[in-house]
Amino acid sequence: MLDRLEVPVIAAPMAGGASTPRLVAEVARAGGLGFLAAGYLSVEAVAEQVTATTGLTDRPFGVNLFVPGPRSTADLAGYRQRVRAQSPAEPGEPRWDDDAYVAKLELVMALRVPVVSFTFGLPAPEDVHRLQAAGSTVVVTVTTPQEAVQADRVGADALCVQGCDAGGHRGTFADDGVSPGGGELFGVLAALRLVRGRVDLPLIATGGLVHGADVAAVLAAGAVAAQLGTAFLATPEAGTSAAHRQALAEGTRRTALTRAFSGRPARGLVNRFLSENEGAAPAAYPEVHHLTKPVRATGDPELMSMWAGQTYPLVRPAPAAEVVARLVSEARQALSVANARIPPE
Repeated sequence: MLDRLEVPVIAAPMAGGASTPRLVAEVARAGGLGFLAAGYLSVEAVAEQVTATTGLTDRPFGVNLFVPGPRSTADLAGYRQRVRAQSPAEPGEPRWDDDAYVAKLELVMALRVPVVSFTFGLPAPEDVHRLQAAGSTVVVTVTTPQEAVQADRVGADALCVQGCDAGGHRGTFADDGVSPGGGELFGVLAALRLVRGRVDLPLIATGGLVHGADVAAVLAAGAVAAQLGTAFLATPEAGTSAAHRQALAEGTRRTALTRAFSGRPARGLVNRFLSENEGAAPAAYPEVHHLTKPVRATGDPELMSMWAGQTYPLVRPAPAAEVVARLVSEARQALSVANARIPPE
């Protein structure tokens, strides 16, 4: 299905409120594919968003699920005390949960969502087969060739290959707890070529893609579609907060990978909280996520997580359908220029 998209542009699932039914529907209307983000939402809220989306478009769309990881054994008392000293809000209690994974999985099967993607790990092979039997295309997010091989073995229909330049959480299956990105880092083109050398599945490329030339580049490198998140954060259809929009528009902050907000490596705009907790947060997700949730909810741009890819300063506000149309036009131009540079046979 992915290689038959009218436009090879996908709006990435952005958990935390940025992904909305309106955004998904507008991208679909423009010929692309939009994703709802089930992460952090209740099962009821996910059902409402799927229903709302089907009421806005009759075109295919996707839902992304977070695969639960192991409980952390890290002592979070010190980090909780540290966060309390940095914020006017009382930190939350660190706790593990599975993000209602099983119930959400059953929901997307029952609703026969056209595309279901997984992040942070692998779905069980039997669940992959059940989704496929229900008519869903199954996509697994990977960051390394080794993860790609594992995803191929469980029967995934396609892979979303995420480069380290991507905004938001890295989709690594396991966080090593030491390196900034939780493991070896590959830019999107390197990741795409290395994965293509190990598996023969349709590949979606994601990570720092904001221009049509980026779309053209990943298509030329073997992807069937380009997935963009940051490029859609400034659209009116996105649920991006006002403070986040302003920081993106200013374009002056650098980005960095951090565990400070959630306990899992994620790329965001550097603010005071990120800087003061550089390297301080243990690799404990979702425990740290719950600990910092009240702090992030203050709305203070120096305390909240503002995810963004490395190329975010190039993003300009526009309706989602216009963003898709612009990407297509820029991709055509980029391919034409590249073709003119290749000597004829």
